[in-house]
Amino acid sequence: MCSLTRTLALLGTLLWAPWWALDGAPLGELSGDQDFQLFLQKNLEFTRKIKGDVAALQRVVCDTFQLCKEEELLLVRQDLGIPQAPLEQCHRRTFQAESCFSQIRDGLRTYHGSLAAVLELLPGHSGLVETLQLDAANLSSNIQQQMEDLGLATVTYPTATYPTEGPPGPLPAFSSHFHHQVGGFFILANFQRFLETAYRALRHLARL
Repeated sequence: MCSLTRTLALLGTLLWAPWWALDGAPLGELSGDQDFQLFLQKNLEFTRKIKGDVAALQRVVCDTFQLCKEEELLLVRQDLGIPQAPLEQCHRRTFQAESCFSQIRDGLRTYHGSLAAVLELLPGHSGLVETLQLDAANLSSNIQQQMEDLGLATVTYPTATYPTEGPPGPLPAFSSHFHHQVGGFFILANFQRFLETAYRALRHLARL
């Protein structure tokens, strides 16, 4: 357990640094806990797979609805209020593994729910969307289980919700089919950014 504690103590300094700086910096060898390293490697591969599936759905949205560039849709995005699941705990100087992994876990749960809007939008690609939902749920569960196995405390953050006229829920209330299309576009774009940040965190930790 001492090696795990020593590893976690160094993560704050390493993860707070800009990603571009870390890419060019030689990282020292750490004799981290073996279970912790296996956890990182397994979920790194899983995150890469999910990123690929999200990218495939983004191409479908682009080809089907000609919605391909975010800068052309920013005004509509403001009206929709599509949230981005936070991952600031993976960057801050006060980084703690418990907080970072808890945000990754919670964000995956949020996107699992919001992908239902993409499923409604792309019924012809239901297999891919449902696989993505299942993978997001499984990765979230993996992280929760591994945190418990490693003795890391779980932290719960408020779940991102969409503005609706009724009780808060995982799906936005789209006023038109076009808004639904743009909403699906930004759900996928936000999910991809979320996965990129999570992937970078796991990748750099796995290199230690």
